[in-house]
Amino acid sequence: MTSPADFWRGRAVLLTGHTGFKGAWLCHWLQTLGAKVTGFSLPPSTAPSLWSLLQLDTAAPPGRRDGIPRDGVLRDDVLPVRSVIGDLRDAALVTAAVSAADPQVVFHLAAQALVRESYRDPLATYATNVMGTALLLDALRPLRRLQCVVIVTSDKVYANDGEGRPFTEGDRLGGHDPYSNSKACAELVAASYRESFFAGRAPIATARAGNVIGGGDWSPDRLIPDCVRALSANEPVALRYPDAVRPWQHVFEPLSGYLAFAQALVETPDTTPRALNFGPDPTAFRTVRDVVTGFGASFGGKPGWTSAAGPSPPEARALTLASTLAQSRLRWRPCLDFDTSLAWTAEWYRAYTAGEDMAAVSGAQLSQYRNLESTHP
Repeated sequence: MTSPADFWRGRAVLLTGHTGFKGAWLCHWLQTLGAKVTGFSLPPSTAPSLWSLLQLDTAAPPGRRDGIPRDGVLRDDVLPVRSVIGDLRDAALVTAAVSAADPQVVFHLAAQALVRESYRDPLATYATNVMGTALLLDALRPLRRLQCVVIVTSDKVYANDGEGRPFTEGDRLGGHDPYSNSKACAELVAASYRESFFAGRAPIATARAGNVIGGGDWSPDRLIPDCVRALSANEPVALRYPDAVRPWQHVFEPLSGYLAFAQALVETPDTTPRALNFGPDPTAFRTVRDVVTGFGASFGGKPGWTSAAGPSPPEARALTLASTLAQSRLRWRPCLDFDTSLAWTAEWYRAYTAGEDMAAVSGAQLSQYRNLESTHP
């Protein structure tokens, strides 16, 4: 396969959800690779936000990108992101944005991504995650130079029987809560459009990743942001299910998988699956309590934890993924173990707390990961 730098340089990419946690990191990564990125998303939902800190839509003087090292090499081909702020449920706006971008590759990350919010507002969750996906795919139908679409769903798309075994791509889809169920529905929408409108054309695929951690997330009801807020206030973290097991991984891990997945879909479409799991090494299947303890130690404080007050919506006690198919077809595998993932995450938040240049810190972490990835067996 072509080297990632050669593949992505100059390639037109549409990235939905680019102002979110994972979206901003992927946007930054694509930008360092020289892609021409158009982002479509709501405004950042938190303040601060990774998107605002990275300022990816700000043009830089020729030959430099302020504060963001690109593998130690200054280049002239890092382009500002064309950012379109809008709602995925707005069919006319989505169609106009798609037409203007005329992408070769699409990464669809825009979503209502919080389980507890899906209980509070299930209809908005379905409208965004299901109909939003359908509206995007429908807008892509007229495009003639489109090469592939990667729709990011979730590890929660599987019908969880509670046995704790790692899910594989062929397992039955399901999901009990509105978020999980809406993501399973998005999988079905993708499959329907693939067979009905894109047969013999650009491949449409779905990517299912585990619980991501990393610097730059301030979302409510997420474990690491809750830990940071608790440590800053010198208070314990309120946990709903401290013994719940999840496939924790650094955000760079699935993003590297999405990039490799898209490249394989373009270069070897006949042998590349249309759904892949991107999960951590099984040693990173840990409890919520383990994450709180490890992050507190890496961050430099021990807030401890307490049981959350009041009733909590039901959640699966165990959720794990098998990523052997991605490993065999893409030669993708995680590079960071559980402790390193926590350490990198804590390092990022410590730097933010200290008032450092977070564009530089973020760029350095990404560069470090890419160097590690290139030498990982």
